[in-house]
Amino acid sequence: MDIAIWQIAILVACSILIGFSKTGVPTIGIFVAAILAGVFPARESVGLLLPILIIGDIIAIVYYRKTVVWKYILVLLPWVLVGLLAGFAVLWRISDALLSVLIGALVLALIALFLAQEKIEKRFNFEAAKSKTINGSLGFLAGFTTMVGNAAGSIMSIYLLSHGIKKKEFIGTNAYYFFIVNVVKVPFLVYLGLINTASAALNLWMIPAVALGAWIGFTVLPKIPQKLFQTIILVFAALGAVYLIWNGV
Repeated sequence: MDIAIWQIAILVACSILIGFSKTGVPTIGIFVAAILAGVFPARESVGLLLPILIIGDIIAIVYYRKTVVWKYILVLLPWVLVGLLAGFAVLWRISDALLSVLIGALVLALIALFLAQEKIEKRFNFEAAKSKTINGSLGFLAGFTTMVGNAAGSIMSIYLLSHGIKKKEFIGTNAYYFFIVNVVKVPFLVYLGLINTASAALNLWMIPAVALGAWIGFTVLPKIPQKLFQTIILVFAALGAVYLIWNGV
């Protein structure tokens, strides 16, 4: 794997951000995925990023192991697995540009739906958080986007925010969910050749950077008010989505 010094520097910076996203602001992850997809070939970036995400997941679940809300994870998993298979089917057939635009557009649409959730619920007299159709759709999209671009952080964040979950429970549940899903993805990416000996060796050098980012997240999260936390998540999700679309056009 031929990688320039400037690419390694960006990978280190992104690894710090991944550590922070896993323990502080999850939607920074989609922004990092977008950056790496612009620095490396899109498919190669998927295989390079996944082990770094898993490192961050492990650190987060150890620290937040008592805050996970399992019912929100278990509801999604069957649909996520279907989405993973669908993402695997299209990963080697869709162009990088179209893939980038597709994921960005999906995230923006979901943010718009989240912001309009209260009005929609009143108009149609139902609770989105209890809708099997909506939960199933979000699960499928989370599985699909995490397979094709490691970009499901925003979708999972919108799902958890729609349930009114507090920030520590949010981070703990998010961490366990993505640890499970990311580990499931590994054999698929190995089969596609996107994770290999060279990429894994490079990933090992990123462990200190991820740990540093995680420590920053542990320090910052308690200082962020709940409403500001929600706003930051949505803003970074939107920025990441816009970057994906811009990068694909």
